[in-house]
Amino acid sequence: MSSKINQHHHHHHHRINGQILPSPCPHVAEFRNRNGAKPFRALQDCLRVKPPGGRAAIHRDPSEIPRCGACGESARPRLYACVACAALSCHMPSGHSHAAAHATSMPPGHEIAVDVDRAELFCCVCRDQVYDRDFDAAVVLSQTSTLKSATINTVKPENLRKRRRIDYRPWSPEIQERALIGNGSSPLDWSSDPPWGLRGLNNLGNTCFMNSVLQALLHTPPLRNYFLSDRHNRYYCQQKNGLSCNSNGFNTNNNGRRRNVGGGDNKTARLCLACDMDAMFSAVFSGDRKPYSPAKFLYSWWQHAANLASYEQQDAHEFFISMLDGIHEKVEKDRCKPQSQGHGECCIAHKVFSGILRSDVMCMTCGFTSTTYDPCVDISLDLEPHQGGSAKTVSTKAHQSCNGEADCKNSGQHCGISTLMGCLDRFTRPERLGSDQKFFCQQCQVRQESLKQMSIRKLPLVSCFHIKRFEHSSMRKMSRKIDRYLQFPFSLDMSPYLSSSILRSRFGNRIFPFDGDEPDASNEMPAEFELFAVVTHTGKLDAGHYVTYLRLSDQWYKCDDAWVTQVNENIVRAAQGYMMFYVQKMIYYKASEKQATT
Repeated sequence: MSSKINQHHHHHHHRINGQILPSPCPHVAEFRNRNGAKPFRALQDCLRVKPPGGRAAIHRDPSEIPRCGACGESARPRLYACVACAALSCHMPSGHSHAAAHATSMPPGHEIAVDVDRAELFCCVCRDQVYDRDFDAAVVLSQTSTLKSATINTVKPENLRKRRRIDYRPWSPEIQERALIGNGSSPLDWSSDPPWGLRGLNNLGNTCFMNSVLQALLHTPPLRNYFLSDRHNRYYCQQKNGLSCNSNGFNTNNNGRRRNVGGGDNKTARLCLACDMDAMFSAVFSGDRKPYSPAKFLYSWWQHAANLASYEQQDAHEFFISMLDGIHEKVEKDRCKPQSQGHGECCIAHKVFSGILRSDVMCMTCGFTSTTYDPCVDISLDLEPHQGGSAKTVSTKAHQSCNGEADCKNSGQHCGISTLMGCLDRFTRPERLGSDQKFFCQQCQVRQESLKQMSIRKLPLVSCFHIKRFEHSSMRKMSRKIDRYLQFPFSLDMSPYLSSSILRSRFGNRIFPFDGDEPDASNEMPAEFELFAVVTHTGKLDAGHYVTYLRLSDQWYKCDDAWVTQVNENIVRAAQGYMMFYVQKMIYYKASEKQATT
């Protein structure tokens, strides 16, 4: 039904469930006023769906050939069944229409018909396809009841969008607030060059993996706003947990003893990564331009991830996941509900980065669908398959020549070119599982061949995409890095990859509240994202280097440990992206659940 959207040039358009759709046909409105919605709902029993994921059609005997009641033709472009009397009539868009003739020859009430093969509404007077909510609901319910969809809720998706949101309203301080601000703070000079908060990080011994991720997080807008507004005060947190800070900046217990990595009581009372993030934000945004040494944060992270406590090179993506896990584990341990992680409501790490993925596994025999929901803080994407040759033939000069846009594009024939949108298309594309991955169908009661499709149920405020550049083969007992060039946009529309969009496409663009749709279109979560940080990896698998590119005030900067330089955006486009950070273009402000006190 996607073609219907473009056919109604003569109607005014409005948005329903995120779609731009035409206004209701007046003849459909008259039909509803005369008969109500009962005839449309009754059609649910007359529909059939051929699994898996087939198109809905009017149910009939397999040997029956539908024919026009007026001319007896069965090969006309479209055949329609009158909703009022079930008479079959043909219709040719550019020729004679027996469907229109039937409507004019009968008493009022025979204007609306149903496409026999597509189960779509048709107005015989307007000679155009039309929409009706109740009819589309009947079609979708018919399809879902045929598939007998089963849902396994790791989290409860129906509660995800019930948070009340308000529009952003500009705020200006009152007289007393101005006095407090003047006495307790100093203004930030955002007009300075380079931007405020742009500061190099010293390499403490193979810690470029940490510095690259920290630079991205220090300039993640929601995270930056959280810490700079004192939402996590390290002094209060340390006092609450019976900790103090010694002259070296390391936390001590009440006995004045310094905590060591691992062992004893430290296992249950580890240092707080959020406190160290708070200290780092204060230092980076203090105005000091000298490179900062994140030794305290590294020490705290070692306590959280003792298995990674060494001066060996680590994976930046693994550090990112481990760090967010450390903030989540310590900060909200006491007051975080166990099930709230999937909703992104428990701690600042998940409020910023947490989204929800939907996974549908459909039986190829009967169409039974099993649906699961899983929280995620990033999305790992496979590079698109190599085109024009084997992916194994990678030029040794590929990543060396990818320091400039022109050179990288010229080397595309050697290293292959992928796009971020192509990777996302591949991520959300239906995948036929192999015979060794048969799933147990609850309807067939046996293991069957199946289709699996991923989609995004809930978008986070900040989307992190991790590109799988490191391959590890247990059969070949070898690991290698993929140096293929990846094109990534500076602006990204995520709406095609949402569960609601994919389900609507699967069911034929019906007017129906699919998974992820807002009941009120004005409350839709934005799907437009802007790129603000790119973590890159150059070199080999066992001897590489991480660098971060930051977008601040519409200007790009290269953060290479302690060195920060301004670069052209073409350099960023040509970089070998490993992790990309996108933030929503329009951040919605959550309405406070507590009444404001005066």
